[in-house]
Amino acid sequence: MQNLPKNKKIILFDGVCNLCDGTVQFIIKHDKKDIFRFVALQSELGKDIYNYIGVDQNKIDSIILYNPGVAYYYKSSAVLEIGNDLGGFYSLVSVFKILPEKLRNYIYDYIAKNRYKWYGKKENCMIPTPELKAKFL
Repeated sequence: MQNLPKNKKIILFDGVCNLCDGTVQFIIKHDKKDIFRFVALQSELGKDIYNYIGVDQNKIDSIILYNPGVAYYYKSSAVLEIGNDLGGFYSLVSVFKILPEKLRNYIYDYIAKNRYKWYGKKENCMIPTPELKAKFL
């Protein structure tokens, strides 16, 4: 994992999920400090990263935030960390840290389980535009 940028946080996302794609687009738009890079879970690099950090692929459902050499977060903890990193109004999501992680993840899992039914699914991972290519690894 030496080729990963050390000064960027990496968001691994479900590349065929419309909700996840919309979320990635939202994060890119609001990432004013250029903190994040993105990798589809289905890509070879995505698989290499989650295997490297030791996340069981059977427990992966849609998002992992990986800060190379520091830590990783998944499910609701990843969402809260991303909101906090975006700063401003979005850092207010950290108020949900007062809820037990088990409860937060129950809600997260419910949404993740139904995301294809509610938001749809693509046949392939999205192809970033030339302007956004630098944001994807």
